Amino acid sequence: MINCTYEKKLSELLKALSDTTRRGLLTQITQQGPCRVTDLAKFYDMSLNAVSKHIKILESANLITRIKIGRTHWIEANLEQIKVVESWFVDLKSIWELRLNRLNEIIQTEIIGNKNE
Repeated sequence: MINCTYEKKLSELLKALSDTTRRGLLTQITQQGPCRVTDLAKFYDMSLNAVSKHIKILESANLITRIKIGRTHWIEANLEQIKVVESWFVDLKSIWELRLNRLNEIIQTEIIGNKNE
């Protein structure tokens, strides 16, 4: 049975991470630690408003959090959410490992069967 909440969260995360700019922003925030949107915008050839929109998408996916200190907004990574995507990849990997193991068994049976003939 498919968990709808899990599937919805996974889709939301993959959609947020599907954009190169957003992946770059998340990487920078993770590497640099908490920073301001204006500091992040310096690395991109786009308006501050455009960077802010990307930040809002990452924030709505709960990949980053915003901390307000005075009038300054600090952005920091929330990599806990990545576990949902990681879990999905682990599940995919295990399915493929099972299939490859079964294929190997079939091949070995064929090889042994052909040697005995």
